[in-house]
Amino acid sequence: MTVTKEFSSAVKSTMLKEPARSSVARGSTPEVRATVEAVIAEIRERGDEAVREYSQKFDKHAPESFLLSQEQLDEIMARVPGQVIEDITFVQEQVRTMARKQLESLSDFEIETLPGVFLGQKNVPVQAAGAYIPGGKYPLLASAHMTIVTAKVAGVERVAACTPLIQGEVPDATVAAMHLAGADEIYLLGGIQAVAALAIGTETIKPVNMLAGPGNAFVAEAKRQLFGEVGIDLFAGPTEVLIVADEHADPFIVAVDLLSQAEHGPDSPAVLITTSEELGRKVIEHIDTILVDMPTRDYAGPAWSDWGAVHVVENLDDAYALADEYAYEHVQILTQNPREALGKMHDYGALFLGEGTCVSYGDKVIGTNHVLPTRGAARYTGGLWVGKYLRTVTYQEVTNTESSAFFGELCGRASRVERFEGHARSGDVRAAKYRGTSLPWSDHTFES
Repeated sequence: MTVTKEFSSAVKSTMLKEPARSSVARGSTPEVRATVEAVIAEIRERGDEAVREYSQKFDKHAPESFLLSQEQLDEIMARVPGQVIEDITFVQEQVRTMARKQLESLSDFEIETLPGVFLGQKNVPVQAAGAYIPGGKYPLLASAHMTIVTAKVAGVERVAACTPLIQGEVPDATVAAMHLAGADEIYLLGGIQAVAALAIGTETIKPVNMLAGPGNAFVAEAKRQLFGEVGIDLFAGPTEVLIVADEHADPFIVAVDLLSQAEHGPDSPAVLITTSEELGRKVIEHIDTILVDMPTRDYAGPAWSDWGAVHVVENLDDAYALADEYAYEHVQILTQNPREALGKMHDYGALFLGEGTCVSYGDKVIGTNHVLPTRGAARYTGGLWVGKYLRTVTYQEVTNTESSAFFGELCGRASRVERFEGHARSGDVRAAKYRGTSLPWSDHTFES
């Protein structure tokens, strides 16, 4: 069955496959919000005691200390195969290279706008960051590269990182990645209790200034509730992938790439926009075949059934416009001239250009950051990068008395228009001291 759908941009598309579900929840459920609120309140009041109770309740893990000692780290590192260590080290160097280049693109400056009037800008790293590395069904050790390496390149002095046990076992490779990335503290602790402990602080965990890293619905909601008390990287939702393909694309590769992201979870949408109806139909056929024995079909199957879509549009300009409407996290361009999308598209978390590139490279190995905006947030923000760990601050200095007097008189006039008399007087006193003018509101005089 084909359905013609019209989006707000007036791009017309024929849908070869519609999602079974029509809308994605934009926030947490009331149950998730209430659970997170209760846990945060308990940790705020009872500290380590509450952290230990909730860790036992949710993860069956309540050691005397969640912080891994150097001896424990050495034992874990010794258990990780050499090839895994080598691969982690290589990938982290790719991430480090990208982050260093990003850092180089930011510059401090100072300018003199008037005689003796100096205005400046500095990029200052946050002093402490918390990195959350998820466990659950998948040990996402790549998240250690993205959050910890990037923070360290930015110059963050203290990075405290948390990851949960996986089915009662220490995730050795994840811990190794956290350690090699440069984490200063590694806690075997997960869920709401980990995020809350990092943000609020307890008797044994010092608080951080910002939180980064993906997580499940409870972790995401905890970050949302704690935002303001600490900074966060971004509000993350289910992984999203959108592929723009023309008639030159390989339908089998398109199908594999769509499912590679659908396996993140049953609510991870995968969308194809193509100029070729023939390619769209072949992609659907390949997906149906691949899913039969795909090891992660329990996630990928429902994701494709409930949220997957295939659009056929008239031309690539319409494809790019429709892709911008989705504003998805990952956008893959499988066309004859993929770099055209760099100039034509605007709203996306990250672009993956050409058949030789895939979203999985970005997720795991290539060096760009995989913590990216979802649920339409790409319309107003990019993903995690070295700049997220920096605060751009300004400073000013006036050393020329005539310039200060000039601004003093200007400040007095401007402030009184807004009825800010105290502000005006700060300007008045400088004009009076440096130009010898009188103060209409005081008989104070300045020595010459």
